[in-house]
Amino acid sequence: MNTHHDTHGHIGHERAAGSDIALAKLLELDAEVLAPYLAELTGWLAKLSPGPDSILDLGSGPGTGSFALARQFPSAHVTAVDLSPQMLHRLHKQAAVHDVAARISTVEANIDGPWDKIGKNGPYDLIWAASFLHHVADPARTLSQAFQQLRPGGLLAVTEMDFFPLYLPEDTGVGRPGLETRLHAATKTQPDHEWTDQLKNAGFTVEKRTFEIRLDHAQAGRSVNACAQGFLAKLRSHATDLLEADDLTTLDVLLDETQPSSIAHRADLRVHTTRTTWIARRP
Repeated sequence: MNTHHDTHGHIGHERAAGSDIALAKLLELDAEVLAPYLAELTGWLAKLSPGPDSILDLGSGPGTGSFALARQFPSAHVTAVDLSPQMLHRLHKQAAVHDVAARISTVEANIDGPWDKIGKNGPYDLIWAASFLHHVADPARTLSQAFQQLRPGGLLAVTEMDFFPLYLPEDTGVGRPGLETRLHAATKTQPDHEWTDQLKNAGFTVEKRTFEIRLDHAQAGRSVNACAQGFLAKLRSHATDLLEADDLTTLDVLLDETQPSSIAHRADLRVHTTRTTWIARRP
């Protein structure tokens, strides 16, 4: 994935090794919390593309998408591509934990550059690009490359996080109600992503589906507190000049693990977000 960070419902890759490791852990927590959604999404793909042999994961990060695909398609080989060696090293380690190391290979490559290395395991039956396409320098070029790497009838699945998950109750018991809504409104810096026309221009036929994700604390599981802590701390780092002083103070209290009202200890967290997937088929 690319080297920048923005706050419109996604997290980009910072290049420092320490930042990559922290980001990888947060993405893994997100995948744990949203496991029901990932199962639903990959199950839908299985109906549209039964039995793919070769899958490409563009901007794989630490491999959460690769592992979900490997679980859904037990006979497929997954090629995971990322610019970050730290991300790919972590992916290798986690692949062994998930017992899929024999079915996942990695390629360190800049997707904005030549696709010579990426294409070595192609052509592909399925290409996965989750929270990634908005990072590339030239989306039209990337979509053209993806089209060329797919077998006829193959699928490209492009997914975007429409907004950062909402975790907090309206009234947290600290500060003014509605803090998280104001935080999201202040840090949303880009319009919603829309890829339909560009996918059609690249030669694909396109189907679009939005998944609404609502999980209570029990459904989200034990990782939800750490995940909420990580995402809200990420947003806090961008909010210094965007929120009122009292909201910043409240957010700092909620992020302070020594406080009784801390996000780290709350049992009233939940998850609400939407993610949109474009299914693009090469005729």
